[in-house]
Amino acid sequence: MAKMKYYVVWKGRKRGIFSTWAECEKQVKGFVGAEFKAFGSAGEARAALAAGYARHRGKPASQGKWKQGTSKPRLPSLCADAACSGSPGWLEYRVVETETAQQLLRVGPLAEGTNNVGEFLAIVEALRWLRRHRLDWPIYSDSENAILWVRARRCNTKLKRTAANRRLFEMIGRAVADLPALLEQGAGNASRPRILKWETKSWGENPADFGRK
Repeated sequence: MAKMKYYVVWKGRKRGIFSTWAECEKQVKGFVGAEFKAFGSAGEARAALAAGYARHRGKPASQGKWKQGTSKPRLPSLCADAACSGSPGWLEYRVVETETAQQLLRVGPLAEGTNNVGEFLAIVEALRWLRRHRLDWPIYSDSENAILWVRARRCNTKLKRTAANRRLFEMIGRAVADLPALLEQGAGNASRPRILKWETKSWGENPADFGRK
């Protein structure tokens, strides 16, 4: 039986605590700048609602679980993730340093995107960051689709182009154009970038997770 979650909405159509994702989604889907996050108990949710979004923003409940386990991600490394308030919906994505969860870059919100597109763009941004800093760290993502798209050097989305998401498609175009160079073997003995699957069951939430669902 799935563990019950409590969804706190700080900013949306209605502020409060909701016991199902469906109820939470009604308050935040399509709402620009929505602020929400899931918690494992009613007590945690009540405390979070009172404390405010700033205290919990970008801090998944299980973040750091991997530090207590025997199986660990490779370090140093980067983590990439995205959040989308619908499909399509308002899209954000970011890249963090795995061990400290320090945010290195964040993009969005972007209109009429999807989570897979955001995950794809986040990995590409991580590749760009590594290239700029001349590093060959691994990149982790919890999206199998996004990893496959990057490896194939294409964004295999079915998202329809609209006037609202024109900027997003321009970003996709630039990402696809950059991938051949970003995935090349680095100078000297530097290996090709390693894009790996984040093992959520063993390690908890991806450190780049927005902590909203």
